[in-house]
Amino acid sequence: MLYNIGDKIVYPMHGAGVIESIEEKMILGKKQSYYVMKMTLTGEMTVMIPMQSCDEIGVRFVIEKEEGAKVLEAFRAAPVEDSGNWNKRHRDNMQKIKSGDIYQVLNVVKELMYRDKAKGLSTSERKMLNNAKQIMVSELVLSKVAGRNDIESIMCDSVDELFEAR
Repeated sequence: MLYNIGDKIVYPMHGAGVIESIEEKMILGKKQSYYVMKMTLTGEMTVMIPMQSCDEIGVRFVIEKEEGAKVLEAFRAAPVEDSGNWNKRHRDNMQKIKSGDIYQVLNVVKELMYRDKAKGLSTSERKMLNNAKQIMVSELVLSKVAGRNDIESIMCDSVDELFEAR
């Protein structure tokens, strides 16, 4: 799929942003075209995405506002499964994040937020939570469903309610 300057896209494992330009670069003696994407929540950070790899990587358009509202509802309703095996949980969570599917990412975010509240997180899981949160929130902000603070507040309130109910 070809994208245009100004398109809002999601780059799995990094988050959502806006294509600012399309550039050609000579790398290892080979000329390639890249999308230059400005990341939404990280301010001045830009990422170069090889155009020919977009489908393989899983780059896609940001969800629409209506879908963003469904994502927030799904976050509220998502059950939390507490897998005791750290290695399996870590591996499963990485697969979900790499999928680029916001519904998979929201499961990672909710489970890690809940686990953090209940037992605390290892340094590795805290990094994973922060990354997954950034991916999810950046897309929801670009979908214009709500602002960053409101989205994060909804997420925290949802986890708090679940924690108190158990």
